[in-house]
Amino acid sequence: MNPEKDESAVHLETVGQIAITVTNLERSRSFYWNRLGMKFLFDAPNMAFFQCGTVRFMLGTASKPAPPGGTIIYFRVDDIHATHAALAARGVEFMQKPHLVARMPEHDLWMAFLADPDQNPIGLMCEVKRDEAPAAEAA
Repeated sequence: MNPEKDESAVHLETVGQIAITVTNLERSRSFYWNRLGMKFLFDAPNMAFFQCGTVRFMLGTASKPAPPGGTIIYFRVDDIHATHAALAARGVEFMQKPHLVARMPEHDLWMAFLADPDQNPIGLMCEVKRDEAPAAEAA
């Protein structure tokens, strides 16, 4: 059965919530709220919720520790160099500074990577139209 040809098939397309496991909820809530500037929504037992555009983002603790780094969340930003500078000024440490990843037909894809307090990787991605290439590329 090919779901693309089956009109009655379910097609999951919209992400409603993303959850990651953390070891210290207070420390992680502070990081995402105060360092990354995410919009805090509410707390629930062993969980904290934020709003990221149309997606809800949940931090939660687990009864059994899980190894970090299995999932990478990528946040789209308008200006990767300005975002990098602003986050670095807040004390965010980057694993990889902004760098060109791929040249696409109409834009260049730039990325940078940081980690939260539990070493969960976070990607910043920026699609730069060719006529708006960052100044860092020319350097």
